[in-house]
Amino acid sequence: MSYDEGLAERVRECLAGKRGISEKKMFGGLCFLFHGNMVVGISKNELMVRYDRGDHDTVMKLKHVRPMDFTKKPMRGFAFVGGKGFDSDADLQRWIDRCLDYVSTLPKK
Repeated sequence: MSYDEGLAERVRECLAGKRGISEKKMFGGLCFLFHGNMVVGISKNELMVRYDRGDHDTVMKLKHVRPMDFTKKPMRGFAFVGGKGFDSDADLQRWIDRCLDYVSTLPKK
């Protein structure tokens, strides 16, 4: 499994103090879960994000975002964000907050 450990540390810092967070190796990288539901992940040097499926078209229009397509079919509600999309800590925190806000509405696993 290959993922950017420096990015993993940045994500850990953003999620520090949040109860219900765990880490799991999956999707060929490292994922951060909230009560068992994926919030964000890291694959190589990209951020995998999870958001409300209804926001899919809006998210796809953002810079440095591309569809998550492990199955060769884009998955609505999931995307990859390239490094320039979370260069600053503030940008990374915004992505994590967006994802956590959505995942917080899901039932615990």
